[in-house]
Amino acid sequence: MAINPFTQLVFDLFILSAIVITAYTCNFYYLAFLSRRKNTLVQTDWGTPSITIQLPIYNEKYVAKRLVDAVCNMDYPKDKMRIMVCDDSDDDTVELLGNVVDDYQKQGFQIEHVRRGTRKGYKAGALKHAMQTTNTELVAIFDADFIPPTWFLKRAIPHFSKPNIGLVQCRWGHVNENYSAITQAQALSLDFHFLIEQKAKSNSHLFMNFNGTAGIWKRSCIEDAGGWHTATLVEDLDLSYRAQMKG
Repeated sequence: MAINPFTQLVFDLFILSAIVITAYTCNFYYLAFLSRRKNTLVQTDWGTPSITIQLPIYNEKYVAKRLVDAVCNMDYPKDKMRIMVCDDSDDDTVELLGNVVDDYQKQGFQIEHVRRGTRKGYKAGALKHAMQTTNTELVAIFDADFIPPTWFLKRAIPHFSKPNIGLVQCRWGHVNENYSAITQAQALSLDFHFLIEQKAKSNSHLFMNFNGTAGIWKRSCIEDAGGWHTATLVEDLDLSYRAQMKG
């Protein structure tokens, strides 16, 4: 009995979809298993190393001040914390940030408003430019829509007591998780990525990536891996893999 070509196509697509869904489900449970292991942090007195906090911003006037306020409110010595507002904006954000930075400078913060005068390389270009004058041991990066809690640095930095750690990637939270069904689905997806996938990869020493924000790098790790590359759309993934291939 001859099978209609359309029927055969539908059947083949069904089988292919079933295989893909089964593989994805198996991978999900495998990652969940790997993520169960707890990493114990040996508490050592690593002191308060110097850190530069880089804030790449472009035309984000509605959240830019909120970010700078949160960063300046973090519980860390002012003389050990340098803040670079890497502003490539071409709208009202420039004036807004200029005023905010000026206010915090008067309060004794080591904060500067960095203007390149170009958008070459976009975010990677801004970070690459900032690294030219960065001389601290650690570098933290936050996108404009983040609100780091006051304890962020004091809880993340001790992980660098292990000499082979080059990056600490922290989990993202959600300001508007319950706003709609779409935001709930997005939050669920991100929670799976950070609580299951990233944790499983870290536990098993598999390749994992910096997510572009809410993370801290050793400056020497960035430099040893070749620094930020602008000839890619995924500069965070690119640097992560180059750093891991360097050990």
